[in-house]
Amino acid sequence: MPPDPVLSRELKSLQEELATAQRKRPAKSADRPAKPTVETGAADAAPTDRPEEAPTEEEWSSQLHELVKEITDFVDEAEENISAHPAMSIVAALLLGIAIGSMLARR
Repeated sequence: MPPDPVLSRELKSLQEELATAQRKRPAKSADRPAKPTVETGAADAAPTDRPEEAPTEEEWSSQLHELVKEITDFVDEAEENISAHPAMSIVAALLLGIAIGSMLARR
């Protein structure tokens, strides 16, 4: 079966774009100052164009505190809704349990 000419042209175009991008890549990294590297043996990888943006401990801490606050607010709101409408909450929990049970039984 002969190759599709449209597909062949598209593949050739993609190969040319990749080759062009690979030729331009070293030129971009030459403009940047060299970063000090730590030798890690086999873990050394090819340099990337993206700067490393590792979140700091303070960012992790603030994100964790924000998550805890959101969860606490959700639980408090759920408690208020349940205490305001106990019958509706029981019916909703029953229906949810039946739906989950039927989904798990089908597997």
